[in-house]
Amino acid sequence: MKLASIDIGLKRIGLALSLTKSLVTPQTAILRKNRNQASNDVDSFLKEWEIDKLIVGFPSSSDDMQKRVKHFVNLLKFEGEIAFQEENMSSIEAEELMKGDIKYKRDGRVDSLAAKIILERYLAKN
Repeated sequence: MKLASIDIGLKRIGLALSLTKSLVTPQTAILRKNRNQASNDVDSFLKEWEIDKLIVGFPSSSDDMQKRVKHFVNLLKFEGEIAFQEENMSSIEAEELMKGDIKYKRDGRVDSLAAKIILERYLAKN
């Protein structure tokens, strides 16, 4: 089963992919101009990789972000299974992993690393 995960943010959407249960790789993040463009880009990614199941990072600490995440997921045309996975602290954990990286900047690498962490948590739990 091919799995993908997304870490939905207001400016970027982190992506990660797992074609086997033992390996999760971060992908290039989607820079978000608006909801429709971002949802279309996510749909294209899912279709290109023939993803069976999408794991969506879900924040438990913010009702506002929970509503935004649910709304974004409803915009997707993805017909596979969708599961939500607790994402708390995944971005902070990703930033820790990136420390020491040359010229750290907001180019989406942290967001995709957070998506990788979310997917790894999901696989460990299931």
